Amino acid sequence: MLKHFIQTQDYSKQELLKIIELARLLKAADKDGACPPLLRGASLGMIFEEPSTRTRISFEVAMTKLGGHALYLKPGEIHLGARESIADTARVVSRMVDVIEARTLTHETITELARHATVPVINGLTDYNHPTQVLCDVLTMIEHAPDGRKIEDLKVTFVGDATNVCSSLMWICTRMGMDFTHAAPKKYQVPADWVKIARTNCETSGGSLTITDDPAAAVAEADFIYTDLWWWVGQEEEIPDREAAFMPDFQVNAHLLGKAPTTAKVMHCLPASRGVEATDDVLDGPQSIIFDQAENRLHAEKAILVWFTYPHLSRPLDHLIAHHKDRVDAFLADGV
Repeated sequence: MLKHFIQTQDYSKQELLKIIELARLLKAADKDGACPPLLRGASLGMIFEEPSTRTRISFEVAMTKLGGHALYLKPGEIHLGARESIADTARVVSRMVDVIEARTLTHETITELARHATVPVINGLTDYNHPTQVLCDVLTMIEHAPDGRKIEDLKVTFVGDATNVCSSLMWICTRMGMDFTHAAPKKYQVPADWVKIARTNCETSGGSLTITDDPAAAVAEADFIYTDLWWWVGQEEEIPDREAAFMPDFQVNAHLLGKAPTTAKVMHCLPASRGVEATDDVLDGPQSIIFDQAENRLHAEKAILVWFTYPHLSRPLDHLIAHHKDRVDAFLADGV
């Protein structure tokens, strides 16, 4: 059965943990220089409507390490919804690759791609969510969890605007049974429809959700303090108002970090506006795990690619490969 990775809400806690465990296995293999070529001969089509650093590099390198090939389709390079419908693009690209990753400006574009694609579609970020990022984030939290603490015991605080990363992190954390807190000025707190999804998760998982405009209280018991940019594409005109609303109370700096346990770790999905949502001394300090987090994008991407693509790959028998090679060899010998 064809499955896409559009949002973590489509999968149970157990399924998500299995993908994360696969990431840990592939990471261990990679560290030994022995990543298995599970996707040998497969192709990944990477569609980007805006530039990317971590998403583009992690998917391309992941596919290479797995024995496959990645094709980068940069912004404006294909007729996605312009001179060709999204549906037709999905149908055409599906005939030529084994899996599609797409970073799109609107969530409707990725859902339309998935609706018409005949290969797995992986969401590399939309204006609504960023599921590959937060799967990597949970992997990172598991690696850096305090000794003896289970995943359900972890307390995660997101300080900042209700971004697409904030939504995704809130949903996966509450799915896992964690305690999730969003700290932001009231105007920039997560909307009611996002909260409804998270509270439904909590009813099943035993997690909790807190929304507050008190950042000091929000980080007081946090195991992980996460922040992100204070504005998104298209919100540039709002920058002065947003900076005035968030600064200085919601900046992750030494003062705010001092309100948290000394064991708390600082996370950021990157890129960071240094000196804005977080200060250099915190991002580069001993409690920061932002670069471990960034590296884990690679290992999470390997797991996602394998989980969704491997079941659909054909694995021809050696005698069938030899049969077709002999036919082509004979043709070339006779006609060249």
